[in-house]
Amino acid sequence: MKIAIQGELGSFSHEAASRMVPQGTPVPCARSAEVLDRVELGASKGGVDAAVIPIENSLAGSVAEHFDLLLERDVCVRNEMQLRIVHNLIAAPGVKVKDLRRVLSHPVALDQCRDFFRQHPQIEPVPFYDTAGSVKHVVAEHARDAAGIASRKAAAVYGGKILAAGIEDNRENYTRFFLVQRLTKRATRNGSKLVAPPILPHANKTSIAFRVRNEPGALFKALAVLALREISLSKIESRPFRGHPWEYVFYADFLQGQSEAAHHALRHLAEVADFVKVLGVYPAAGRK
Repeated sequence: MKIAIQGELGSFSHEAASRMVPQGTPVPCARSAEVLDRVELGASKGGVDAAVIPIENSLAGSVAEHFDLLLERDVCVRNEMQLRIVHNLIAAPGVKVKDLRRVLSHPVALDQCRDFFRQHPQIEPVPFYDTAGSVKHVVAEHARDAAGIASRKAAAVYGGKILAAGIEDNRENYTRFFLVQRLTKRATRNGSKLVAPPILPHANKTSIAFRVRNEPGALFKALAVLALREISLSKIESRPFRGHPWEYVFYADFLQGQSEAAHHALRHLAEVADFVKVLGVYPAAGRK
């Protein structure tokens, strides 16, 4: 299987893809939109079989662009995993910490290593487009005064040397990844209030997106369809509804899969919401 990832080989998305689809071949993509483009195209037409995308970090929060793309595109979530994020300081062979004047990485990674920069005030944090990409850059350039912050896999892929391991501030740093595939039938919200993908066996978690009218009690009524059936809501947040100023879409996860209660809850929700899209019904993940 070809598995699209956002970022370079050696990124945390690459690590997650390797664990979720061990026999898969990663296909690096520069942009998140390109990842979903390739999924929608399909492997038979030059695209990919699936993609692995980060959806939420336990410290930094949700990846907003990926929620928007899941809503807009004809794809569905087939699995999830939680990956422990360990940040490593990686440089070209022969470089030492005392030589460093710059450290490159994705802005989120830099922000999660504040203590390191406090302890080394002579080193400047420099935002870069990708964690693994920062290591690829400093090793390829044979930089003597620069390093990157990335995964251990990035050091292995690009021949970098780990100068310091586990430099993140908080050890409870996890990212949740989705395995995403193309819907076999085109999903449309035109004329349909409930869009649902195929359901996996042993699924016990559901991710949905829905929009309600701006009127008193609308959100209460939407959430009541779960509460009345004693379905546990594990996450909810709102995002702007693109193209509709000051209107919002709610993204929610609840802990039910293919059950009678979940089936009736979704049908009930479709009656009180403007639209409902089931993003995926899949097995809930444990930490890795």
